[in-house]
Amino acid sequence: MILRPCLDDIKNIGYYLGKIIIGVGLTMLVPAILGFSLGEINPALDFLAGLEISLIFGFLLTKLCFTEKDTNWMQGMIVVSLSWLAVMFLGAIPLYLSGHFKSYLDACFDTMSGFATTGLSLIQDLDHLSYAHNLWRHLIMFIGGQGIVIIALSFFMKGASGAFKMYVGEARDERIKPNVIHTSRFIWLVGLVYLVLGTLALGLIAFLEGMGPFNALFHGACVFMAAFDTGGFSPQSQNILYYHSLSFEIATITIMLLGAINFRLHYHVWMGNRKEIFRNIETVTLFIAIISTFFITAAGLAQTGIYPQAMALFRKGFYQLVSGHTGTGYMTVYAKQFINEWNHLALSGVICAMALGGAVCSTTGAIKMLRVGIIFKAMKQDIKRIIFPPQAVVLEKFHHIKKVFLEDKQVRSALMITLAYLLLYGIGALVGMWLGYPFLDSLFESTSAAANVGLSCGITNAAMPASLKITYIVQMWTGRLEFMSVFTLLGFCWAAIKGK
Repeated sequence: MILRPCLDDIKNIGYYLGKIIIGVGLTMLVPAILGFSLGEINPALDFLAGLEISLIFGFLLTKLCFTEKDTNWMQGMIVVSLSWLAVMFLGAIPLYLSGHFKSYLDACFDTMSGFATTGLSLIQDLDHLSYAHNLWRHLIMFIGGQGIVIIALSFFMKGASGAFKMYVGEARDERIKPNVIHTSRFIWLVGLVYLVLGTLALGLIAFLEGMGPFNALFHGACVFMAAFDTGGFSPQSQNILYYHSLSFEIATITIMLLGAINFRLHYHVWMGNRKEIFRNIETVTLFIAIISTFFITAAGLAQTGIYPQAMALFRKGFYQLVSGHTGTGYMTVYAKQFINEWNHLALSGVICAMALGGAVCSTTGAIKMLRVGIIFKAMKQDIKRIIFPPQAVVLEKFHHIKKVFLEDKQVRSALMITLAYLLLYGIGALVGMWLGYPFLDSLFESTSAAANVGLSCGITNAAMPASLKITYIVQMWTGRLEFMSVFTLLGFCWAAIKGK
């Protein structure tokens, strides 16, 4: 028998959802202050309007649903899934008011793409967007990459029990420190330290390439936030191609790889355990996967002959491959070049890279390397069981911060999430084909959306059908949260309707 949710469930969900809305709403002060300081009065007012609406909703929820109870597993999961939808609608307000979107749905699309660190965009005339709005597009990527709920855990939560349930609901299941709130604060510390260093490095490169001091620093900050949080937004419509700089491309590759690494691994490297990089199952699997998928992509590009020189292959082929594999979506080619110049084999290599993704507990989406490594370890174990004598006890272990013995529940979990992602990729491709797009194009764009990548072959634009926009929004939301909190929300809604 399914039990209908009670009033306490609603109050707990509403209270903590309100806190998260307040936390995200307050971040709108950052672009508002920038707008006022640069004389961009109307853009600054757009953010004050968004802030006011967010605070009204947030405080109403916290007052009407006030509680001192911690969340249980179901409530924590639902808070997470609803918070991502709430901040999409509220975060889209200042973007829509900018006048650079054809509809509010388009602004919601870009906001979900930003928070989910995807990078697909429907914005119009990006090159003339205000500094304040441009900063917001990249700031929401920084917030989303670190984790929307991480804001609440870092600054607004006290109870560690309920906090851990929401932390897990946001597709993070590894504690870096014993207390999950301290873990959240460490994640922010990593992001902020790298933000300062990355902004200075990219700003210096842009300055040396001829950009003015302020613009160089602004572009450096924006590009870093999108690269480290594996998002893919850029201040200019030409994306990374705008800079025409090998140094800029090498720097962004480095930052993208840093963003694709487990925060727990960052912690151990910071603590001096640098050997962990070379023996961790995730980093080893990531290296093998990048080499394998690049081999496929390079073989396809060799057939076309469009990049005959090694440097051109690196800047056009390898860059797109790493961008896709880390889930960033930065591009040094135009979207239509994927279809018009790359062949099916090269595209297949990039699709595989996007589908696999980076590390767990990082800023990336997709299946992730730990799950891929576990599945291959399980295959190795099964082969040994076939070859070895029946009485032999076959144990398989892997190194992930420490030695871990492979268990059936780990394999089952990895397989279930992998199958769920493959199904999500396929559903989006079928919707695209149903709307008249070719199969490979549809699969490319669907994988990019569901894996939170942002590479585009040209399907994503303001003129595409509204049903496809909604499909990609749902894919970005579901893929970023890795299913469980979304499934919990659906079950909660079903219980509210059918429960007794």
